Amino acid sequence: MKAWAADQKTEDSIIRMFGDPRSEVTQALGLVLDHPGPMSVLGNDRCKRFSMFIDDGIIKKINIAEAEDDPAGDSDPSATLVEQMLKDIPDLEGAADSSGSKYGLDLEGTNPSLEFRAFVKDSETNSRVSAWHGIPLTNEDGSYNFLCEIPKETKAKMEVATDEKLTPIKQDTKKGALRDYPYNIHWNYGMLPRTWEDPQHEHPTMKVKGDNDPMDVVEIGSTTLAMGSVTAVKPVGVYAMIDDGELDWKVIAISMNDPKAKDINDVADVEKHFPGELERIRVWFRDYKGPNAAKFGLDDKCMDRAYTLDVIKETATFYDDLVSGKRANDEGLALA
Repeated sequence: MKAWAADQKTEDSIIRMFGDPRSEVTQALGLVLDHPGPMSVLGNDRCKRFSMFIDDGIIKKINIAEAEDDPAGDSDPSATLVEQMLKDIPDLEGAADSSGSKYGLDLEGTNPSLEFRAFVKDSETNSRVSAWHGIPLTNEDGSYNFLCEIPKETKAKMEVATDEKLTPIKQDTKKGALRDYPYNIHWNYGMLPRTWEDPQHEHPTMKVKGDNDPMDVVEIGSTTLAMGSVTAVKPVGVYAMIDDGELDWKVIAISMNDPKAKDINDVADVEKHFPGELERIRVWFRDYKGPNAAKFGLDDKCMDRAYTLDVIKETATFYDDLVSGKRANDEGLALA
């Protein structure tokens, strides 16, 4: 890496070169280039073309150069160049309180593996905190905290382990094998901390019960968020997905730092500024297990912001009842 730095004339600058020969960092960040087109030429594992801004050990920004017809980002690498990052950095200043950027990750094991765990770490106390219990749901400015489990354009099915102490992120399994989606998810995907979909509560009109997990979030912003990152978001809509007979809410949200966040205040704004995106989200979740494998309640509609906030409030109440002992922990969940 010293030779590369010398070649690029960056030895005395703020830029640091580092190697990742076993792809541990690349895999942990969800930035493996696994598109069959480039891989048929490259042969061996590579990372996506990306740049990253780290402040005091915390990842605050990841830019990726890729397009549907150019997954390697060769035609237009401008998103990952220094000029773009220098434009982005001022927008990050002073965002620590609302963006959740005080949180980092503490990794155990090799990713991917059955043993891999990503623990959320509070950089102020230098200690691990629960991804589910240790991060507040809301911020003083009215935004909500989104924990990213699966970065956009990746397919490893990562999730918070709600039955393990400190609820780290791990890869889901099926019949003892690591589980991937059949294809990349096109949005940042994760959950709202301190929410819970109660499997004993039946929805009054859909007549289905909760799936025993925190509320899921589909973040539609332009930036690829790192796995385990905590980002302040604006919820604007929600789908009532019914998967295997269980109610699995999908909140539609956008990062407060996204350039379009000021224009997206309700579900109608999503259709205006991201035409067709809501239907693409619905179809993706409907079909990833197979054609029409999942159903949607509420007439397949993405409900508006007011409805969404009511659902979040309800699941936050379910969570409070669970951790306070008002509702028995019959599911054996980790509450610390």
